Amino acid sequence: MQTSLAYQGPLAGVRVLDLSSVIFGPMSSQVLADYGAEVIKIEPPTGDSTRHTGPAVEKGMAAMFLGSNRSKKSVMLDLKQPNAQEALQALIATADVFMHSMRPQKLAKLGLDKDTLRAKFPRLIYVGMHGFGEAGPYAGMPAYDDVIQGMSGLADLMDRQIGEARYLPTIAADKTCGLVGAHAILAALFQRERTGEGCFVEVPMYETMVGFNLVEHFYGQHFNPPQSPPGYPRVMAKSRRPYKTLDGYVCMMPYTDQHWQRFFESVGQPAIASDERFANQAARTRHIDQLLDLLGSFVKQRDTAHWLEVCERLEIPAAAVARLDDLMSDAHLQATDFFVSLSDAAMGKLRFPRSSVRMDGAQAPITMPPRLGEHTQELLRQAGLSDAAIAALQTQQKKET
Repeated sequence: MQTSLAYQGPLAGVRVLDLSSVIFGPMSSQVLADYGAEVIKIEPPTGDSTRHTGPAVEKGMAAMFLGSNRSKKSVMLDLKQPNAQEALQALIATADVFMHSMRPQKLAKLGLDKDTLRAKFPRLIYVGMHGFGEAGPYAGMPAYDDVIQGMSGLADLMDRQIGEARYLPTIAADKTCGLVGAHAILAALFQRERTGEGCFVEVPMYETMVGFNLVEHFYGQHFNPPQSPPGYPRVMAKSRRPYKTLDGYVCMMPYTDQHWQRFFESVGQPAIASDERFANQAARTRHIDQLLDLLGSFVKQRDTAHWLEVCERLEIPAAAVARLDDLMSDAHLQATDFFVSLSDAAMGKLRFPRSSVRMDGAQAPITMPPRLGEHTQELLRQAGLSDAAIAALQTQQKKET
């Protein structure tokens, strides 16, 4: 009886060397791993800092690391050592993609600048995941999520909405830029299939997040002269939030003329829908705070179940607010196998959220995030280093730690 091979993903056979750390770069390479690429994480002897961030049952395998490094391999190299630099060059010779988040000033000293590597390996896709684009005056400045949220306008949007500059309670810049980095690398791989040559891919956090925020918030600035200040009023409205019910909160979004007509009819106030402030999309946008306050005043009079039934009947998008604790038991997420359990000999049973993407109904399997340096010997041997050279390298690195 013939058995079919296990699904490996569309990037099976693509090798990615990832020198990045924290979340931005690792998030990007994790997407590639989810599509089946072999992702090799190059780490210093201290490891990625996220190995030590959050709860853990094993040293060096903390929660933050688990969240953005599944299905990867780890090679430990102290790049201050010449023999480690040579070992890395041997690995680069086997790679399709080389990605890093180091500031450009440090690269030339290690022989890892784009001009050197692209001349040496013409098919290599070289990816710089930086805080800022190399062509501007901010080039080379350090950047973290909080800084980029502030610089790109996210904190200002919060100030406009709630009267206080705040960061979003998620690492929005790191994760968004990680996703942009992944699709840029995919585009570069596709281009190489056509041309046979690699390219330099630059993914700057600052420009990426400014573009992300201005999709809707550039607003009237598209025109010359500007037709309005920047900022889309509907999403900045102070009243745009989950609406309190008698027993919780509900997210409701009447949006079209028909939605609003149906809603006001259902609460016995059909005339409000024809009020000149709310009669069409443009008018509602101008008076959005008043409209949403009005919506909230009706919602607070009944319980959540009532409004979910009403919205289902009226075909208005709505859902109860879910707590993070509830997501593991969500019926839809369970039915789509979104959470995966893996068994580890040392740590026991671990759970992971998986990629949401399926191709012809299939997803590449998930494997455990690697221990620090877990694959060093295996991969350096594959790259052509002798056992003696690998042993000497590891002995040297142990002396330095």
